[in-house]
Amino acid sequence: MKLRAVNEWDALRTVVVGTAQSMGGIPTVEESYDPKSKEHILAGTFPLEADCADELDGLVRLLESQDVRVLRPQNVPDLNQIFARDVGAVVDDRVIITRMISDRAEEWEGIAPLLESVPDRHQLNPPAGVRVEGGDVMPMNGEIWVGYSAPDQFSTFTTSRTNQAALDWLSDQYPDWNVRGFQLSKSDVDPRANALHLDCCLSVLSGGHAIFHPAGLRLEEDRAWVRERFGANLLEVDAQQMYDMQCNLISITPQDVVSCPTFDRVNAQLQAWGYNVFTTPLQETAKMEGLLRCVTLPLQRHA
Repeated sequence: MKLRAVNEWDALRTVVVGTAQSMGGIPTVEESYDPKSKEHILAGTFPLEADCADELDGLVRLLESQDVRVLRPQNVPDLNQIFARDVGAVVDDRVIITRMISDRAEEWEGIAPLLESVPDRHQLNPPAGVRVEGGDVMPMNGEIWVGYSAPDQFSTFTTSRTNQAALDWLSDQYPDWNVRGFQLSKSDVDPRANALHLDCCLSVLSGGHAIFHPAGLRLEEDRAWVRERFGANLLEVDAQQMYDMQCNLISITPQDVVSCPTFDRVNAQLQAWGYNVFTTPLQETAKMEGLLRCVTLPLQRHA
């Protein structure tokens, strides 16, 4: 397989969509590693495997109806394999085999068989000391935007998934690309104050538009940079809308965006900007702090 992804919006040709098969049941609070999952475990509203499977299968049908080839991870029993994005990230013609928190490391076992035809020289393995998850990595036509945590934050929060060392490592692997880092706001207890990954607070579209939750970025200088970059083409959402995952969309072509049917304000703005909006429900899956970008791992996008 020849990998290709240089941005977030070229026509999607091949994608991995996560699976809820044998996702391991309802974890304990101690076994969970994000505050939104903990909230739903305590409330007795953690999503059921059957409901997540139905939602993901609905997304697969939508993508296949748009001529996208969909692959699914091989099943690893009693393992949550829903969020395929974090397991890898394709930038240019190589896949970054992300180094995740130890609780999620086994998820690579379900993705690896799908990439057996990818030559070793097109697979990048971060060294010890570098931590990076795919939700924090966005290829942006010659730039790689990376959500990360500074050392003091990374050592404090379980929700810190990408460290500062990842910026230098990515710069070394992609010397012709500019790596731009954004410090993320983190909380292990309040999901409305926690940007688990960069794609939880920022979604960039083909026409120079973006959906953005400013407080998801820790530094005012980063928030100001995003606002200046997109200007009037920026829709800002509040903490509740970020919690609902309204920044976590996926483009299937430069004109076509997949969202959720309950995102009234975001969907109306997308249409006003001229995009075609496809919707599919994923709100049970969202209870685990991930949505459309999180459950998809693009392997091939073509201009």
